[in-house]
Amino acid sequence: MKDFRSLQVWEKAHELALGVYRASSSFPSHELYGLTAQLRRSAASVPTNIAEGCGRGSDADLARFLQIAMGSACEMEYQLLLAHDLGYLTQERYSELTSMTLTVKRMLTRFLQRLHRQ
Repeated sequence: MKDFRSLQVWEKAHELALGVYRASSSFPSHELYGLTAQLRRSAASVPTNIAEGCGRGSDADLARFLQIAMGSACEMEYQLLLAHDLGYLTQERYSELTSMTLTVKRMLTRFLQRLHRQ
């Protein structure tokens, strides 16, 4: 069992989730149960799945949860684009969150590659 708090990828994913929650707090109220909820759910899913994978008993289980986290990161990447194109995110905020998302995806990819080599 690994301590997820010691992983840089979890730390970056947690920072990203916090950023998404803050940015989506200004979305229109009619999106509360739509895009706001979906975006927040996918953002929280990334660090959540990293943490859950760390609590599992094997590297194979961890890899499976890291792949789920990657799927959530891809989902969030699209939802950020949608929010931007709908005018809910400024270009600056969109670029910042997208850059953070891409960083987390790269880190997940490297972590998965390391696990598969073992």
